[in-house]
Amino acid sequence: MMEQPTAEQYVESLLEQDEQLEKVTKSIADSGMRDISVAKGYGKLLTLLVKMTGARSVMEIGALGGYSGICLARGLGEQGKLYSLELKQEYADMAHRNLKEAGLGDKVEYRVGEALDSLAQLEAEGLKFDLFFIDADKGNYPNYLEWAIKLANPGAVIVGDNTLMHGDSMNPEEQGNRVVKMREFNKSIASDPRLEGVILPAYDGLAIARIR
Repeated sequence: MMEQPTAEQYVESLLEQDEQLEKVTKSIADSGMRDISVAKGYGKLLTLLVKMTGARSVMEIGALGGYSGICLARGLGEQGKLYSLELKQEYADMAHRNLKEAGLGDKVEYRVGEALDSLAQLEAEGLKFDLFFIDADKGNYPNYLEWAIKLANPGAVIVGDNTLMHGDSMNPEEQGNRVVKMREFNKSIASDPRLEGVILPAYDGLAIARIR
């Protein structure tokens, strides 16, 4: 008897094979880097969100190997630009190589170092953004959310990955800093009066909010 697929497996089976993203996944594996890229279905959603909102200036916090960067950049129009914040130079270099190979290298600018420092620099430069994707160190999610609100154009969209933290967010016995901070982030997405937000429970949880 054939085992029934999960909801995520079923939905992913409907999506066409994406050779470019498969190459990114392979490059991450070949480098020995831990693959914590956004899930395949949510990657598709990122592209759709950028297209549907008409975002022209997009920020991602956490580049890793460029998987989410490709998904975000694919949604941009001709004049659109992605700013990608990454702690490690080698990760930013790999991500940029993968975006170049995907024909999207001219749409992205990388800022390497502590994301909070890069965010302060972007504010000093007077930059504003239409869409944010947060997928970096979980203990700083509330800080990243506050920065996103500060750097947002009116009506901007904020997306955050891994909000369930493989079940830890829902487990009252888990009280580590990362989990506590993620719960704070999740509560803000759902109830901060500055936002209209929801958390999708598929995969490892995805927060989506619009700034009022």
